[in-house]
Formats: sequence, structure tokens, C-alpha cells
Amino acid sequence: MRAAVFDSRSNTLGTWVSIEGLPLPQLQPGEVLLKVIACGVCRTDLHIVEGDLPAIQSRIVPGHQIVGEVVDGATAALPVGTRVGVSWMGGVDGDCWFCRHDMENLCDHPLFTGYSVNGGYAEYASVRADFTVPLPEGFDAPHVAPLLCAGIIGFRSLRVAGVQRGDRVGLFGFGSSASLAIRILQSWKCEVYVVTRGETHRKTAESLGATWVGAENAKPPTELDRAITFAPSGKVVVSALAALRKGGVVAINAIHLDQMPAFDYDKLLWGERQIRSVANMTRQDARDFIALAHNLKFRPRVVTFSLDEANKALEAVKHETEDGSAVIVL
Repeated sequence: MRAAVFDSRSNTLGTWVSIEGLPLPQLQPGEVLLKVIACGVCRTDLHIVEGDLPAIQSRIVPGHQIVGEVVDGATAALPVGTRVGVSWMGGVDGDCWFCRHDMENLCDHPLFTGYSVNGGYAEYASVRADFTVPLPEGFDAPHVAPLLCAGIIGFRSLRVAGVQRGDRVGLFGFGSSASLAIRILQSWKCEVYVVTRGETHRKTAESLGATWVGAENAKPPTELDRAITFAPSGKVVVSALAALRKGGVVAINAIHLDQMPAFDYDKLLWGERQIRSVANMTRQDARDFIALAHNLKFRPRVVTFSLDEANKALEAVKHETEDGSAVIVL
């Protein structure tokens, strides 16, 4: 098969992955082989290939927003031809304290698709059958792919922030994940306040019906009940905290965050305000979100790339040059 491979020992800026011929994956017990149809390109992929996240494997096939069809290892629940999605969480040990207490997203020994095990920048991928999400009929593969990380993790962020119907919610940063979360918030009758850099992102937020939109240094015109930060910046977290009412929550939707600046506890955190990190997702999050996205008829904006253009797709994510989520289509 052909695959885009990241080698942590030899990557250079702008040519993070190389297209290589690899043998088909050898299935392990409990795995299925997928023929990859599409794979979303995520900012986490960029963190991996740029070294923001330490290498687990010296060579890895990135990609953790996989839409594929089962072609081998089929089970009664997943017959050949079943179309499934695969996300960042590629497996858990099932036996640690967190798994036994319904917090598998915090598992002590997780597998991460496209990071600790090979992912979807390839013609085929082997995945744990119990970590696939069967996809409803009518979901077009390139438009499903961005939902499988950006969508699910955005949905979990709303849960971690404790968003209630009718809340005033701030979205700080407005990339792929936030542009999906706004649809859910609107279905919950929430007011949505967007703070983001870049005129293109602000126009997108306006076009999607945000209650209010401001530049990165602006402050929402009212106190917020909840806020979610999407930019990997500690400064943005402090800005979100400054916009909260007493008892409000900031959820940090980032796997990598630069240093948190000092801030005034009495003015910003006191009053039972909270800062909570969002770590991975559970299989239940994935199932619940995909069902909701199907009911709401999600069809995110996407820009497609071929496998040979994987570096170009990563470059587009890095510089936010495209009006839509980057997706590699096989």
C-alpha cells in the first residue's frame, strides 16, 4: 500500500512526511482492516510532525480522523463493507482505575491513532474493532472526516464546560472544532460569543450566526456562563477567564498549550470560576456526537487533498490558509 510516513529522525520544515510503499498491516486479534476512503488533517497531526508532542514511534503514519470500509477481520457487528469512523483514541487497557470508573479518556495506557499506532494517511489502516464508530447512511466521507476529532473533541469540550441549554458561551479561536461546536450550541438555544484572530475566521463566525464576534483582543459585551478555548495559547485562556461570570467554567480544548502567563487570582479566578482541561474523548462521546451530527445534518466546509499532497495539507493547517477543514481523500 501507499502511505505518508513521518520519520522523527529526518523530517524537515514543509516536508514532514514522505510517500512510501509499505506492506499491508498484519491484523492482531480484535482488529479490522479498513480501506481508507478519507482522513481529516488535524492540528494535532501538525503538533506531532513539528515535534511539539514527543515522538512515541520513530516512524509513524499520521492521521486520526479516518473514514474507511471494513475489508478484513470482519465480525458479526462489523461485516465486510461496513463504513466506520476512527478517531484519536485508538484503544485503552480496560483495566486501569480510570477505565474501571468510566473515564477511559484518561486511561493510563492508551493507544493514539496516528501517534502511537499507524493512522489514516494511507490506503489501508488496521484498527481495534471496538474503537470504530459505525456511520449512519447518508454521511459523505470527506465531510464526515473532520467530525471525527474536531467535532467529537469540541462536543466533549461542551460537556467538560458544563454547558446548559440557553447559556452564554464564548468560543475563543474559531477553527474547525469551534465552527462545528457553534451548530450544537445553536441547537441548544445558547448565545454564542466568538473571539478570534483573522478576518476570515471572524467572517465565518458571522456567517454561521454567532451572537457577537470580536478580534483577539476584544472582550465580549456580556459576562459568559461558559467558555471554550481552541487556540494553543495560555494568553487566550486568561482572556476567556476574564470574560466569565462567577461560577463559570473555561474548558481548554488543546492537546498542547504554551506557557500560562501570570494573572490576578482575586479578579479572574476567585468566585468559584474554574479552568478545566479537555483530555481526549470516550467512545460514548463519539457515538453521541455522530448521532447528533447526523440529526443536525452536519456538512462542514472541507478542502480536499490527495495523499501525494499530504505535506501541502499540513501546511494549510499550519498557516490557516483554507476556508474549511483539510481532508486527504484516497
